[in-house]
Amino acid sequence: MPSRKHASEKPTSSRKSKTPSRSATKVEVLSSKTVFKGPAFSVSSDRVREPGGIVACRDVVRHSGSAIILAVDDSGPEPRVLLERQYRYAAEDYLWELPAGRIDPGEKVLAGAKRELLEETGYRAAKWTQALFFYPSPGFLDETMTVYLARGLKPGDAQPEEDESIECRLTPLFRALAMVRSGEIRDGKTIASVLWLAESLRSGSSLE
Repeated sequence: MPSRKHASEKPTSSRKSKTPSRSATKVEVLSSKTVFKGPAFSVSSDRVREPGGIVACRDVVRHSGSAIILAVDDSGPEPRVLLERQYRYAAEDYLWELPAGRIDPGEKVLAGAKRELLEETGYRAAKWTQALFFYPSPGFLDETMTVYLARGLKPGDAQPEEDESIECRLTPLFRALAMVRSGEIRDGKTIASVLWLAESLRSGSSLE
């Protein structure tokens, strides 16, 4: 169980969002205190002046970001998506998901995606293309998710962590879509990625 650490308030500073929009996104941080620090994320309690002049207290979960792998076997007539099934304690259930994982400090996102695919599934991919980039829950979480389309799959031996028990399955895209519609797939990043793939193929967009 990670221990809770309390830090003194930091001096006034300013920071910008990770992906600035066309409008000004500069925020003045009036004070910031780390109220929890664990191996996967930390939580800060900040008092800020936001664009537009609003002063507010914001509790934010700080996360280094995640790499998601939309691994597709397109060697046959119907594309197949590599899905994982594992128990998620927070959801109290087994969930079908795409391979994914946290980016290590100093690690490039693509390198993290390749590492996670190999560790969790044993697969390697010859072709990698960035597909999506989004914030899963920007109201309180600064985690970003970068989805890579991985093609030219080659199977191998998985190297899961000690606390991971993962079942992998290559699932036809039509079946994955049916799982989304029926609620069998309930993981947000997987829903977004499967729908992106289906729409890209339907519209004739190049996946290269």
